[in-house]
Amino acid sequence: MRGFYLLEIRFGGGRVSKQAIAKKSEAVQVLVEKLHNVNSFVVVDYSGLTVEQVTKLRRELTANGCELKVIKNNITKRAVVDAGYSELTESLTGPNAIAFSTEDSVSAAKVIHEFAKTNKALELKVGVVDGEYMNNEKIEKIATIPSRDILLTMIAAGLLQPIKEVAIAIDLHTKNLEENSQE
Repeated sequence: MRGFYLLEIRFGGGRVSKQAIAKKSEAVQVLVEKLHNVNSFVVVDYSGLTVEQVTKLRRELTANGCELKVIKNNITKRAVVDAGYSELTESLTGPNAIAFSTEDSVSAAKVIHEFAKTNKALELKVGVVDGEYMNNEKIEKIATIPSRDILLTMIAAGLLQPIKEVAIAIDLHTKNLEENSQE
């Protein structure tokens, strides 16, 4: 092949072509953009899950407006630092996947939390919700918050209860007045 030269440089103890470095750099930038465009994301350790379990988890996440991606740790580490979430780098060891939530802030954490109840091999590590870094404990707390629809129903019920009690009191008072006027 005339005119084709493979340029190599020393990188991390080995030789890596400039083309490979460019691809990795592009992958980092794509991930940084994704991290900025989602409502939340959580990092999970999926080692020990079977292919069927991972497929089931992906389906549950997709049904809730989320997606699961397995990304190399070195790319993820660079991306989280570039995105301003350097606290995450310590947790990026071993086989990791990232669950991204674009529709609401807690759906990825909720799905992972519920799935981990029956699949003990899945470990929720850390995450970012609405731009705020959260460790495992905080993510677990957020995962147990009721969904938006349930919270709205609870608010509506809370607002209707006093009105209902006033209506019952007025009805009882009216019946009491009718009974007293008939006597």
